[in-house]
Amino acid sequence: MIRIDDYEQLKTKIVNWISDYCWKYNIKALVVGVSGGIDSAVVSTLCAETGLPTYVLTMPLHSKEGNTELSDAHAYQLVEKYSNVTLVNVDLTETYDKFMFWVDDTFTTNQLANANTKSRLRMVALYQVAGSVGGIVVGTGNKVEDYGIGFYTKYGDGGVDIAPIADLYKSEVWELGEYLEVDERICDAIPTDGLWEDGRNDEDQIGASYEQLEEAMETGAGPGLEALQKFYTQNRHKIDPIPTYKLEV
Repeated sequence: MIRIDDYEQLKTKIVNWISDYCWKYNIKALVVGVSGGIDSAVVSTLCAETGLPTYVLTMPLHSKEGNTELSDAHAYQLVEKYSNVTLVNVDLTETYDKFMFWVDDTFTTNQLANANTKSRLRMVALYQVAGSVGGIVVGTGNKVEDYGIGFYTKYGDGGVDIAPIADLYKSEVWELGEYLEVDERICDAIPTDGLWEDGRNDEDQIGASYEQLEEAMETGAGPGLEALQKFYTQNRHKIDPIPTYKLEV
């Protein structure tokens, strides 16, 4: 499956798409969270390429050392290379701990709910910065996550204003990342959302690799089909538009 044969052209098109959107709606800045993964590394680089003021947020929250090391390294590289990039570090660990302390124990036993709370706290931080600088929050989800299996937190990392790589498969994001000369350690890193205390990665959670999921999305077959169907069904409420009751008149 080869959908893209010119990554320079793809980069230019996405950068122009972001710039045109900002010009159309009088957007003053771009805000993006970086996690140490390939998706956020690619998106933050594309944002920097627009020349618009770009705020890159690192948001450690009980994060594994390897993840923070990669996100910090990428953010510093962007700041060094692009004069329009500002690094903002918001450590949310204490905020999360205090929040969970004050929530009744009845509502803190579900580990998935706890993980989603972490993602939603990061969304709050991103929008606080965006609102302060007249900017928008730029999404980092890819085609598999956003439209294939709904592998994101509703009103967390799914709470964004634009989604520049949501029509790219994960494999295409990796290819674009290599073209953009993203840190090799990030390109080689095992994909993870970094939200779980036990350090589980994306494949651990999904039960299939991104390559297998892409094959299933393209062909309707393969070893990733069962996981694709399972997650698409259970996450359909995130993928579809919010249902609205229509008044009968």
